[in-house]
Amino acid sequence: MAEVDLVFPRAWVEFADPADDKQVFRCDLTWLTSRWMCIFGNGCQGIYAERPDDGCCTLGAHFADKADQKRVKRHVKELGPDQWQFYDAGRKGAWLETDDEGEPKTAVHEGACIFLNRPGFAGGAGCALHGLALSVGKHPLETKPDVCWQLPIRRTFRDVELPDGTAYTEVSVGEYDRRGWGPGGHDLDWYCSGNTEAHLGADPVYVSNGPELVALMGQQAYDALVEHCEAHLRSRSALAIHPADPH
Repeated sequence: MAEVDLVFPRAWVEFADPADDKQVFRCDLTWLTSRWMCIFGNGCQGIYAERPDDGCCTLGAHFADKADQKRVKRHVKELGPDQWQFYDAGRKGAWLETDDEGEPKTAVHEGACIFLNRPGFAGGAGCALHGLALSVGKHPLETKPDVCWQLPIRRTFRDVELPDGTAYTEVSVGEYDRRGWGPGGHDLDWYCSGNTEAHLGADPVYVSNGPELVALMGQQAYDALVEHCEAHLRSRSALAIHPADPH
């Protein structure tokens, strides 16, 4: 079992956004048809060797924007001490802190994100906000910071100008590999997206992470993506196979 190289052949598809004629989606079929699955609590070794139970929650989470922060704040108010191990420490806004550049993020408490319930907590280990969603019949993407439910799917935007003077916004949807973390991503002790240990899903990513992709792309674009992914798998192209998938 090993982590594969970061650079390998990938198959991409581009298609116009059915809901916005000024956008074009560029999607990594190799990643989206892979068998990656989150193995937090079931083999995940954590991004730092000295904290294997943290998963990728050691550093806390930055917010995408003010709306993201406001949404999370609303759900934090719904948490009780039976669901959140660090309820007392996080009350009255103490669950927030700023990074070295003054950007808001979830606080780090006792070595990891303040919302990370540690093993042995009676309410269950793992993200308190994730657990809240499951307890009230919501999807975790409704209660967690954007970066938490998106990982390891990465959406980026690029302005493209064509030789004829026309332009559009390219929206890329692909694998959030080590490079997505910035230069420090190469120093992580373990990472899941390219690791064979995490490519054991019963369904491909475009199915298992369907709700997340709908939130990132919109329903119409996701429906189009499904058609492209299914066609790509039918083609049996070698580029359809992520090298971390079982062969």
